[in-house]
Amino acid sequence: MTQGKQITWDDSVLPFQLDHADIRGRVARLDGVLEGILRQHDYPPKVEALVAEMALLTALIGQTIKLRWKLSLQVQSKGAVRMIATDYYGPEKEGEPARIRAYASYDPARLTEESAFEQVGEGYFAIMIDQGKGMTPYQGITPLTGGSLAACAETYFAQSEQLPTRFSLSFGRSSGPDEAEHWRGGGVMLQHMPKASPFAAKGEGSGEALAAQDLLHDDEAENWHRVNVLLDTVEELELIGPSVPPTDLLMRLFHEEQPRVFDAQAVRFGCSCSEDKVRQSLSIYSARDIEKMTTDAGRVTADCQFCGAHYDLDPASVGFEAGAPGSE
Repeated sequence: MTQGKQITWDDSVLPFQLDHADIRGRVARLDGVLEGILRQHDYPPKVEALVAEMALLTALIGQTIKLRWKLSLQVQSKGAVRMIATDYYGPEKEGEPARIRAYASYDPARLTEESAFEQVGEGYFAIMIDQGKGMTPYQGITPLTGGSLAACAETYFAQSEQLPTRFSLSFGRSSGPDEAEHWRGGGVMLQHMPKASPFAAKGEGSGEALAAQDLLHDDEAENWHRVNVLLDTVEELELIGPSVPPTDLLMRLFHEEQPRVFDAQAVRFGCSCSEDKVRQSLSIYSARDIEKMTTDAGRVTADCQFCGAHYDLDPASVGFEAGAPGSE
């Protein structure tokens, strides 16, 4: 059986605008991307669900970053799932796909029968943007509250950016005739944009846990409420979308709001690890430290937590002393 037939709108993010409501949004569909992320690890189902949710959020939020920028989402917690990290790499050139990678660190003995979100416990949800060499990275954080990672992201945008934001996500294993079971996910992001500027408000926010209703008034609040009620009618299979193109979904949900779509962004699973980066990370260690890392076979090894790539290096070629003048 095949893994799954590639559909035109798989692994893509479609931006749109609702002209009658001053609201913008995106529709994401991830198929091969989720497969690429999750097949690298034998995660328990609840950890898989958290990683899939983070990957969808990353695709939806990351679509707006500029070429060659990097967006990272991260969860740090005191719970059974200690960390979830995702990276979205903006395309190198116009027309090229963006790349996503993700992984989770967890303690199997502490996983419970409660919901997936209950496995993270107390901690924070962070969004980071790296604009490249010479630029100061941006970082914003919000507590892990609200019952889902999507709710954490909504709180972040309301509190730190003063932007009413809504996510509706669906993901899981899918199969069909002559297809092996494989991951598929999809989601919709809505965001009310300030009339004064198409960009997020500047500043660090008040520190209070703001919600969408705290930020909008009169007609804006009515528009936001109406569009959210329409989104509430979406079905999980429509979000995942094997048989529903994103454009059809938008017309079904928001036809009275006159949805207008823009160019879709292709997304692929991709990692940025390399032997050079491994050597660079080991360059801070002394020869004595490297000796402690050397295996019985006389090698220094490293594995990428994101993609599972294995690196096997000569201990004499890594570490601080190896990079010193005259060491080669």
